[in-house]
Amino acid sequence: MNDFSEAKIKENCPHCDPTSFALKYPLEERDNFRVVCDVHPLIEGHILIIPKRHLSCIGEYPQVFFEEFVKLFEKFSKFLKQIYNSVSSFEHGKIGQTVFHSHIHLLPFDGIPSQIVPEGKENLTAFSDFSYLKKVYDKLGKYLYFSIGDKRWIVDTKLAAPRFFRDRFAKALSAPQRGNWKLMDADEKIMLEANKEIVNLRKNWELFSKSLS
Repeated sequence: MNDFSEAKIKENCPHCDPTSFALKYPLEERDNFRVVCDVHPLIEGHILIIPKRHLSCIGEYPQVFFEEFVKLFEKFSKFLKQIYNSVSSFEHGKIGQTVFHSHIHLLPFDGIPSQIVPEGKENLTAFSDFSYLKKVYDKLGKYLYFSIGDKRWIVDTKLAAPRFFRDRFAKALSAPQRGNWKLMDADEKIMLEANKEIVNLRKNWELFSKSLS
């Protein structure tokens, strides 16, 4: 049965419904995932990797989803590095979410960890393999994850708040007005800028994809 059968679509979840505004600008589709432009980008190049099944976070992924995700993450990280010169990522692992369906953010950013977590290094735990998130989730049922370049951390969940990473990355990118996506959506000027960025991103992805074939 298709994961998008009516029986499996979660009520009011924009990432379950394939006709949702959140999936308006697709980049690539695989068996278990959709990769789309964030319709409320923090910066040009802001991408979401979204599982088709209603799962809360990477830590909850079945193995087949996990393996497919890692390949997509590597592919789109390469794209952002090549076209936008940097890549960072984040996920609210069941806390800090405003949409309760796993969606991993990838975006150009080449700053330092203290720009995202100024509360101090003692609130960060470095790790290398995404399988670590599954272990943390199995133990705690939650996590806050982000990366800059090839370095990855989880953040002390005591710091958690709604839009935890969106607000912090927005501030670090000198675009605090984009942190709250609902307010951003109501701002016509910002959304005009955002839509231009989405058009450019999709063009860049098309060119990059052709270079791979």
